[in-house]
Amino acid sequence: MSVNDSSCPVSSAAQNAVLTQFASAYLAQQRREQRWRWFWRLVWLGVAGALLALNWPGMTAHKAPSASHTALVEVRGAISADAEASADRLMASLRDAFEDHGAQAVVLRINSPGGSPVQAGLVNDEIRRLKGLHKKPVYAVCEEMCASAAYYIAVAADEIYVDKASIVGSIGVLMDGFGFVGIMDKLGVERRLMTSGSNKGMLDPYSPRDPQQEQYAQSMLDQIHEQFIEVVRAGRGKRLKQDDTTFSGLFWNGQQAVGLGLADHLGSLDQVARDVVKVEDIVDYTQREDLTERLAKRFGAAMGLGAVEALRGGWQWR
Repeated sequence: MSVNDSSCPVSSAAQNAVLTQFASAYLAQQRREQRWRWFWRLVWLGVAGALLALNWPGMTAHKAPSASHTALVEVRGAISADAEASADRLMASLRDAFEDHGAQAVVLRINSPGGSPVQAGLVNDEIRRLKGLHKKPVYAVCEEMCASAAYYIAVAADEIYVDKASIVGSIGVLMDGFGFVGIMDKLGVERRLMTSGSNKGMLDPYSPRDPQQEQYAQSMLDQIHEQFIEVVRAGRGKRLKQDDTTFSGLFWNGQQAVGLGLADHLGSLDQVARDVVKVEDIVDYTQREDLTERLAKRFGAAMGLGAVEALRGGWQWR
């Protein structure tokens, strides 16, 4: 059965009332959405303002004029460009420490398994430059571990203090990886690698080993190892009791390290400040990750992008 529209007439007034009601409801919904948008924009702006206040330059205590103290710079965790113990952070911390007239000495408190020789080399060079510029003594205090690149940094100090059970040394360089050629053969997987240079795919884990490329890589590692050795010899001088194991990559406990001349004394940060620097007040100059960086790492980039998009969207006219 069909219905003819002309048989169910609707008055113009009724139509206008329906349209008016619909328009009012739509506008009310838009106003509610707009209010919520502004609410969340203000929340994000408040969070951003709080983060800026917490991390505003000059807010840290050591920036204020200080009395006589022992300056502390922490070297913790892996030493790499994207870590807290990066050359950029450590060098900035060291400059702050050396430039403070109240700092009577700079102490590096180290607890690190090592990392990048490039980052460690940059820090070592900067320590030696700052020592010559400001004429302040530098002491390294090694806690649980001071190995590889961390020891590379430590030897820039005038003296190295360790705990008797600290792990010290590992003066060597490594390059590691995996080879998957055998597994690929068993699975019937073919590697199709195209390069514009004969060595562009050097040490590719999915390609067969190339003795010439491995020999080249080994010579490069040997050169970096020799650079490490020269830095240790320059830093330790005649105190170093060198034998066949010194630069083999072996590591020792703190007590052994003192006996081998890799370290000078047993001692802690407080002991060095009290008995060596003779200034017990310790001021920490270490530049650490700010709250925004920690939040980004904890919650991931996606949340950070969401916040950016929310703030970005807040300035669009609607």
